[in-house]
Amino acid sequence: MNRLGPYEVGEELARGGMGVVYRARDLYLDRALAIKVIRADDLKDPESLERFRREALVLARLRHPGVVGVHSAGVTPQGFPYLVMDLLKGGSLSARLAGGALAPREAVRLAREIAEALAYTHSRGVLHRDIKPGNVLLDDEGHAVLTDYGLAKLIGVKRLTQSGDILGTPSYMAPEQIRGMGD
Repeated sequence: MNRLGPYEVGEELARGGMGVVYRARDLYLDRALAIKVIRADDLKDPESLERFRREALVLARLRHPGVVGVHSAGVTPQGFPYLVMDLLKGGSLSARLAGGALAPREAVRLAREIAEALAYTHSRGVLHRDIKPGNVLLDDEGHAVLTDYGLAKLIGVKRLTQSGDILGTPSYMAPEQIRGMGD
């Protein structure tokens, strides 16, 4: 994949549970972006397709400096859904933590930024459901930005999973979420 509409698609940046993220360039607006494309394995799974679509819808309704911005969404000529998002160049919080402990002031600042983004998200009727260091990216200035809303729940919208299904990363879940009482 070298070109997708007005986007020049570059190297792979990351792989997640549902998609592959590539560096991209908007040739018309001359800016760097990220494009997330659903994995080929998930293309045949109606629930995965719906989760990917729902992630696009969720991100389209959120506008906050602590939430990754979505610019566009669509389907490739080969039938792969994709999202065009902000490119966050500061790496993940997970990678930052692998480099050693955070200074106390930095840890407090990042925790506050994450909490503010979550409060905003919740105020818009969205539960992220997979908060972990790998889903927090840092922007150019080192500010926390929430990403990967693939497991997000829209309050008041039909569920994709049955009650009691456990979604997320177990080592980062609240006990009530693991017991199936968290959403």
